[in-house]
Amino acid sequence: MPLPFLTADGVPDADDDAEDMAALADHGRWRRPYRPGPWRVGTAALLLLLSAFMLLSTMVVAFAGAWGGAAVCLAAALVVIGSALRLLRAGVWVSRAGLRRVGFFGTRSIAWTEVTELRTVQQPVRWLGLPRTVQGQALTVATRGGAELPALLTDHDADFLSRGEAFDRAADTVGAWADEYRPVPA
Repeated sequence: MPLPFLTADGVPDADDDAEDMAALADHGRWRRPYRPGPWRVGTAALLLLLSAFMLLSTMVVAFAGAWGGAAVCLAAALVVIGSALRLLRAGVWVSRAGLRRVGFFGTRSIAWTEVTELRTVQQPVRWLGLPRTVQGQALTVATRGGAELPALLTDHDADFLSRGEAFDRAADTVGAWADEYRPVPA
């Protein structure tokens, strides 16, 4: 079964059939409007490599007959695998229903009717999600309730570090989704 593939410029691959392209055009599904960055993918790959060694140690400990130790090793490996998958899932997702910010520990969805403004601002941002802050750009969202929400995207997070053009494209894409589905104020 061939999987639908978009090239870097957003043009469908020539081998994609109409059914696969219809699935890509379905705006009712949650989708990430940008590709995960190299820092995010690299970290997840290292975590999965670590989990492979942990699973190998689980097998060695199990063959040695220490079932308690094997269970602990297996549980730790599963936690590392789950962490890698959650890290890959983190980011901003959009659909016809609204905007979803998926973090490592939690997810928050905002309906387009609640979004009053999306804008890119210069502000101190966290470098790769660590406590260290640097001056950078952030895509922020304002809601009707006036709640202070964390930045959706920054140019120094795991998806856009050293990829300023990708940050600009992602912010423009999220803005385009907002313009299309956010109700016009009366």
